[in-house]
Amino acid sequence: MSQTDPVLLVESRDRIRILRLNRPEALNAANPELHRRLADVWVELEEDPDCSVVVITGNGRAFCGGGDMTLLKRMNEDEEVRAAILHEARQIVERLIRFRFPVIAAVNGPAVGLGCSLAGLSDVVLIEESAYLADPHVSVGLVAADGGALTWPSMTSLLRAKEYLFTGDRISAKDAVEFGLANRVVPDGSSLDEALSLAERIARQPAQALIDTKRALNKHLERSMHDILDFALAAESISSASAPHRQIVDRFLQKAASAAPSATSAKATASS
Repeated sequence: MSQTDPVLLVESRDRIRILRLNRPEALNAANPELHRRLADVWVELEEDPDCSVVVITGNGRAFCGGGDMTLLKRMNEDEEVRAAILHEARQIVERLIRFRFPVIAAVNGPAVGLGCSLAGLSDVVLIEESAYLADPHVSVGLVAADGGALTWPSMTSLLRAKEYLFTGDRISAKDAVEFGLANRVVPDGSSLDEALSLAERIARQPAQALIDTKRALNKHLERSMHDILDFALAAESISSASAPHRQIVDRFLQKAASAAPSATSAKATASS
């Protein structure tokens, strides 16, 4: 991938739009450009008169590896950067929850941090056998604000959500389905085809009935968003500027630099 390639690709197939996170060399970790695009693209798709269903996936071997560690370091050190990224985080959550068309996540590999949030905010989640979910905000010294803390209690038990947010442990594809965090497991390499097949079926449904049914269902998430998001993002802002978070980020960057100077962006584990 060249430096000029878009970090988020949008492909049209009839009434289906395919979003491809496009930083495969960094496990699709969110740098500033990708984070901004993930906030803006939902507005653009709302204005697309020919869009009925969206499929989101990642290029390469990951769905999304979370937040780029160099970005997390900048957020720790720069108040303006921190405020801008957390504002975008709010936009991603609000715009996805209120997005009127169905969104299908084709989880083709690890979905960590921001990737886990994107899956949790989607309407249908198809996850490949060797993929996994993880929300390790707490493990890197951040408050879990815009991901599992917001969506998981509506999908699985509160006790289970607490265990996996407190520990940051990986959730296998099989467990994700059992826990209610994904719809079904599909063979490796097949998630996009399976998602497109489902998207084609959904796109044939009567538009107004489909759109307003999604809106009614997402009212549950909207209530959670209104009750939780302000506190959670304010708390995450504090944790993002903290010394414990900085120490963890520095260790990741030092380890990545000693392994391979070009690998720092691939050592992403969480996202705002």
